Amino acid sequence: MLLALSTSGAPSPGGLINRIGVTAEIIGAVLIVVLLLTHSERTPSITFHTEGAAQNGLFGALLVGSFTAAYVMIGFDSAGEMSEETRNPRRTAPRTILTALGAAGLLGGLIVLGGLLAAPSLTDGHLGVDGLSYVLTSSLGDGVGKLLLADVVVAIAVATLAIQTAACRMLFSMARDGQLPFAARLARVNPRTGMPTAPALVVGALAGALLLLNFASPEAFLAIGTTCIVMLYLAYAMVTGPLLLRRIRGGFSSSGQDETGARLFSLGRWGIPVNALALLYGLLMTVNLAWPRAAVYDPAGGHWYFQWFTVLFLAATLAVGVGWRAFRRRTPA
Repeated sequence: MLLALSTSGAPSPGGLINRIGVTAEIIGAVLIVVLLLTHSERTPSITFHTEGAAQNGLFGALLVGSFTAAYVMIGFDSAGEMSEETRNPRRTAPRTILTALGAAGLLGGLIVLGGLLAAPSLTDGHLGVDGLSYVLTSSLGDGVGKLLLADVVVAIAVATLAIQTAACRMLFSMARDGQLPFAARLARVNPRTGMPTAPALVVGALAGALLLLNFASPEAFLAIGTTCIVMLYLAYAMVTGPLLLRRIRGGFSSSGQDETGARLFSLGRWGIPVNALALLYGLLMTVNLAWPRAAVYDPAGGHWYFQWFTVLFLAATLAVGVGWRAFRRRTPA
């Protein structure tokens, strides 16, 4: 949720909804952490136990724990996608991204720790299957637990709206630049509302279709959800990769000022190693998440296309992209 916030400083109904969602999320997260830590069943030393943590001991547990960052500390590109509507974007957007990442990492880590400490059992299978909702209702009681889960629902609903807003903005901007099929229609702005209607309708229809798919086939929804994370890491690599090449060739310069006159942030001599590490991490996570594991993509078994869904989706996306590029080249402007 924190990573999907608009960075706009202008008052608007969307900004009000964002503030409500963030307030609900922060209050709920703090309450969950405090209540879980005060209802602990074990000490924090349990985090160093390696029983059942894969075959590689602490390293295996570390890899499993890294999924928190892989699945939670993402989506910060939403701030950049809506930066055109942001006051002082070169100053505001980076600060928003860093603040959101720090808050999400801290709160997410504390919630995971509190859940481990307060769970009635770590070996009966409920924690792995039912997750945080099981811990909240079993440790805090149905009343308090369901009240906190209702707060989570509010935060998720607002986060969904924020992400859909970012998706509409990205669809509109790419269509405006002529990079999508039906660009003229998607880039049209409604003169009455001042909003691009077509992107909002497309994103809303696709979101509704995915919701219905979740009811019809949770396995397919799970495969699509993991594929979305893979696509995010690929998108990040498509930024960090060219940027690294530009740094190595000496064509990158961070000199200059933002809208307020302050100097732009620079990594200095650490630019190349940090950039290279970011690219390497992104590529490794792409391979890791896209690897056709049956336990991840096809837990029920018997559906090979779910197991290979991410690989097939990437291949199909590349094929469509190459085909569209060839068509555009042959079509006169």
